[in-house]
Amino acid sequence: MKIAGRKVPFTAYIGGVIVVLALIMILFAPWIAPYPQTKIVGGVWDTPNPHDWLGTDSIGRDMLSRLIYGGRTSVSIALIATCLTMIIGVGLGFVAASTSKLVDNIISRVVDILLAMPILIFGLMVFAVLGTSIPIMIITISVLESTRVFRLARAVAMNITVMDYVQVARLRGEGIGWVIFREILPNALPPLVAEFGLRFCFTFLFIASLSFLGLGIQPPAADWGSMVHDNAQAIAFGGYAPLFPAGAIAIVTIGVNLVVDWLLSIHALPAGAGAEI
Repeated sequence: MKIAGRKVPFTAYIGGVIVVLALIMILFAPWIAPYPQTKIVGGVWDTPNPHDWLGTDSIGRDMLSRLIYGGRTSVSIALIATCLTMIIGVGLGFVAASTSKLVDNIISRVVDILLAMPILIFGLMVFAVLGTSIPIMIITISVLESTRVFRLARAVAMNITVMDYVQVARLRGEGIGWVIFREILPNALPPLVAEFGLRFCFTFLFIASLSFLGLGIQPPAADWGSMVHDNAQAIAFGGYAPLFPAGAIAIVTIGVNLVVDWLLSIHALPAGAGAEI
């Protein structure tokens, strides 16, 4: 496939395949996993065999099934948290750039306070007080990560609001909603697309880190971060069970970045450029 005469890079296909496989895990995990995620099917850290293609984990559960269910959990939670992050960060950033100086200063100072706190330490403090349920995890991560998105969205919107077409819209009497959704947002999409990919990767890795520390997804639910932690001792016995979830984390992160790079190249095309198959 070509886009406006440009051949789609091979890396875009690789990233697309990775993202599609991740989506398949999210949607069809109960149907494609060989066993339920909590079922014990063999011994401790059995090597791969015809019945257990990736062997078993620290208590004899099928690694392939746990990997599929873990992908469903990890990717879906990271995706929901990233979408909420972008909604909060972009919304506040555009409002701060499009309204009065007072509103801008209030929002910016609150964001500065949150930015001054190390995200991991602040997250651990919240989880210690409120618990580690999935809704609390999603909301906490979204609020913390939205501060990074806010700075970018505000900076991009500030550059756009001084453009002639925005000033003309305001002179026509258009409200702030029109200016944000019809003038600022369409012209801010390329950097926001890149930021979405970055935020997803950071959120995905942050959730895996929390699970590795025992503060993320709680057992018996499968999660790639907790799978690395639970099977880390296998390395000492010549096993490689933790390498599968660790490799899955790295592969999904790379795949998302490859797709984001491709999307950015599309947005960078001249206006009116079309797709050709």
